[in-house]
Order: sequence, then structure tokens, then C-alpha cells
Amino acid sequence: MLTESSILFNKEISPSYRHMRLSASEGFVREAAPGRFVMLRVEGTTDPLLRRPFAIFDADASSGGAVFEILYRVVGKATAILSAKKEGDVLDVLGPLGKGFDLAVPAAEHVLVGGGVGLAPLYALAKELRAASSTVRLFAGGRGRDDIVRAEAFASLGVECHVATEDGSIGERGLVTQPLTRHLESQGAKATIYACGPEGMLRAVAKIAARHALPCQVSLESRMACGVGVCLGCVVGGRRAAPQTPDFRCVCSEGPVFDANEIDWGSA
Repeated sequence: MLTESSILFNKEISPSYRHMRLSASEGFVREAAPGRFVMLRVEGTTDPLLRRPFAIFDADASSGGAVFEILYRVVGKATAILSAKKEGDVLDVLGPLGKGFDLAVPAAEHVLVGGGVGLAPLYALAKELRAASSTVRLFAGGRGRDDIVRAEAFASLGVECHVATEDGSIGERGLVTQPLTRHLESQGAKATIYACGPEGMLRAVAKIAARHALPCQVSLESRMACGVGVCLGCVVGGRRAAPQTPDFRCVCSEGPVFDANEIDWGSA
């Protein structure tokens, strides 16, 4: 779906992190399942040439018009241009794209793990799980306080939030996998794990899930050019690879959400 969307707000929520709301159609909202994403053209010129991918943080058609939201971090030219956009500016939007989370996996509780922009697709997931009265726990991590964005939004849904930062500026000091492991070991939880974040974190979470024999879905972060599986610029290795039969997965069209067991973490 290719549309033009008006910016309703574009505000800073933490140093270098921003939260944007845009207009949408009701059809867009129906298709915006948790874990799917959009490709935005941030400028109407050839510089920057390529669209940029952004996870859908939320999509709603129940409060005075259809809207969707993204979280993003200002890290380069394209996101710097995006951060300067004002209310009323119009962006070219391609999406929703990709495969989202599988919510049909039965579990006593649902455990979400992420940090920074990795929290973006997890909010829509938490919102839908809580609407079904599921027990949801969030384990949010980052280098410091600035990377723990919109945790209050998760809490407002009734999600139990656990925070860990490497510098100890908020929550406990250390990696987010520490409280995650403690919870799984102390509770004997029969959980389904959903994670989004940097490769190292996802690899660690996948290992923890495998050790506890728990289902785990991961949303991969990848550089994308087309968003629809044509350019093959965002492939990762799968675990079915053999010497003469390589297994490559296209993150934009086959993902971004995968079963953690499908990914060759040595090549991700």
C-alpha cells in the first residue's frame, strides 16, 4: 500500500529518540499487525535516495481518525531530516510490510525483550496481548537511561516492566538478559518470548530460550533498500543450510519476525 500521510506530531522523547504520529487509512490500520513495518521516503528528492524502514509502534482507528506511530533514533542523514519535519508535513509511506508476530502460540505468559528502537514493535504486540487478557512482562535494556523509551506506555497497559542498563542509570546495572534469566529460572515460567533489538541481544535471548525449551520469536533489525524482497540486500542465513544448498532468508519479505530456531546466528 503506497500512501501519503500527514505528520500529526514529531516529538523528542529522549536524547536522539523521537516519537512520530501520522495519519492513516482504516485499511492501513487493519493491516498493521504487530511486528510489521513501513518504508518512509523522508525527502522528495534523490538525496537520500532510498526509503528507510521503521517498525509500527502503534496503529489505531478508534479515536477521531486512523493513525499510526513510529519510534526512531536520529543516527544519520535520513533520520536527521525526519527529525526536522513538522506537524502538517506529508511523507510518502509504503506499507504495512513484512511478516509480524505469531500471537497464536499458547503460553502461560508472554515475555517481551527489547531496548531503544527495539521496543517499537513490542508495544503494538503488548497492546494486542493485553486486549486478550494475557499476562505480559517486558524486559527493557540499553546502555543507559536514554535507551529506555516509552516504558510508561507499556506500564499503562498493565505490563510488568523490568529494566536493566549497562551504566546502572535506571533499573539494575548490567545486561537485560540477567533479569530475564532470573525470572525464567525462579518462576519456572512456561512463556513465549518475543524479542527485538541488536544482534548480540537477540543471539543471547535465543540461546536462553533454547536452554529453557521455550518458543522464541525475534524481530530482526536490518538495513533495507526496497522493503519487498526484490533487491535481496537484507538477507540473513538460515539453519537449513548445507554445503551445496545455502539457506538465506530475506528479512523484509520473509520477516522481520522469525522463529529464533530458524536463524543461523553465526551469520546474522
